[in-house]
Amino acid sequence: MGGMNQLDIPPVLVTGATGRVGRLAIDQLLDAGVPVRALTHRSGTAVTLPAKVEVFTGDLTVPESLEPALSGAGAVFLVWTAPPQTAAAVVERLASHVRRVVFLSSPHQTPHPFFQQPNPMAVLHADIERLIAATGLESTILRPGMLASNTLAWWAPAIRTGKVVRWPYGAAETAPVDDRDVAAVAARTLYQDGYAGADYILTGPESLTQAAQVDVIGDALDRRLAFEEMTPDEFRTLSEGTAPSSVVDMLLAAWGAAVGQPAYITTAVADILGTAPRTFRQWAADHATAFTEGP
Repeated sequence: MGGMNQLDIPPVLVTGATGRVGRLAIDQLLDAGVPVRALTHRSGTAVTLPAKVEVFTGDLTVPESLEPALSGAGAVFLVWTAPPQTAAAVVERLASHVRRVVFLSSPHQTPHPFFQQPNPMAVLHADIERLIAATGLESTILRPGMLASNTLAWWAPAIRTGKVVRWPYGAAETAPVDDRDVAAVAARTLYQDGYAGADYILTGPESLTQAAQVDVIGDALDRRLAFEEMTPDEFRTLSEGTAPSSVVDMLLAAWGAAVGQPAYITTAVADILGTAPRTFRQWAADHATAFTEGP
């Protein structure tokens, strides 16, 4: 990156800027000396963003609201956080302004039963990918597997209160990928050349059962965490009102299919970053306080 003048680099626009991966990608881009614009729904949310970030208020459901943020931008990190209706209009707008788009998708084409279950999110992602491909934009598709940070939403409430961690399909194996690695890959593909037309499945380095992941978190906290199997029906009942039933069904089907199957693992993170992906153990150690002190 040596000697690169900020003025030589057109800004990168990050949508989903306050989300898990978007927020981390912003830090990575700033570290690399890339000017960053952030798209947020409400100006108030910008408080959490670094001072150097240029904040634009806009909404993916109102494509024309993106106009100021896109004007003069060179690339967009597209994290789709809206209903599907405006996807075509948004992609068309991106194509009329920027040269490059990096899209945070999901591994819906991956040859592994975990990712082969019917999934409404995958249908939306596939549609957006087709829209992007049709524009001729320089594009990179990122497909993270299970994000390590999901375990915060899933298990931290029980762990914080000293309860048993109850969960379905404890024997299901996944390869959790550290959100920081996904963000670092996103940043790299946004500001460096050589990734146009590429499609990467991003995973952590090892296959771990869900029960083993709870053990790893226990190790990070220096205490033994009890894990108890829950039935799929119990999980459905408990999830009512917190997640759409289609998502719950998809997760249960995916975990059910992943029992007794080593998780799908790729070397994409290491190939792009030149460093090994962080292990789940490393992620747990770095996020230990989040399991004890509350969100």
